[in-house]
Amino acid sequence: QVQLVEFGGGLVQAGGSLRLSCAASGRTFSVYYMGWFRQAPGKDREFVASISGSGITTYYGDSVKGRFTVSRDNAKTTASLQMNSLKPEDTAVYYCAAGRRLMTKQANTYDYWGQGTQVTVSS
Repeated sequence: QVQLVEFGGGLVQAGGSLRLSCAASGRTFSVYYMGWFRQAPGKDREFVASISGSGITTYYGDSVKGRFTVSRDNAKTTASLQMNSLKPEDTAVYYCAAGRRLMTKQANTYDYWGQGTQVTVSS
C-alpha cells in the first residue's frame, strides 16, 4: 500500500504560481497512477489532474487545463502539481491520490489519499 503526504500549499495572489508536491511511501510507486483532486467549501470534490504510472499519460480537468501541469518522479517517489495563472476559483483543499485500477477522473477509482493541503488564491 501507499501512504501519501501533500505539501506546498499556501496563500498566493491571483495570477501567481504554486507548486504542490505529494510524497509517497510504497514499495512499488511506479505501478500506481496518481491523481490530484480539490474540494472547496460547499462544493463536491473535483478532479484536477492525473498521471499514469510511467508518466506518459496525463489528464486534466477542464477548469485547469492549460494552467496546471502534473508530473511525477518515480525515483523520488513524488508527484507534483504545478499551478500557474492561479485564480480565486482555484481556492480549495487539494488532495493527491493513488490507484492501481483504471485511471479515470472519478475519485472512487483511487485507493489511497493524502490528508490534503490548503491553497488560497486572493484577488
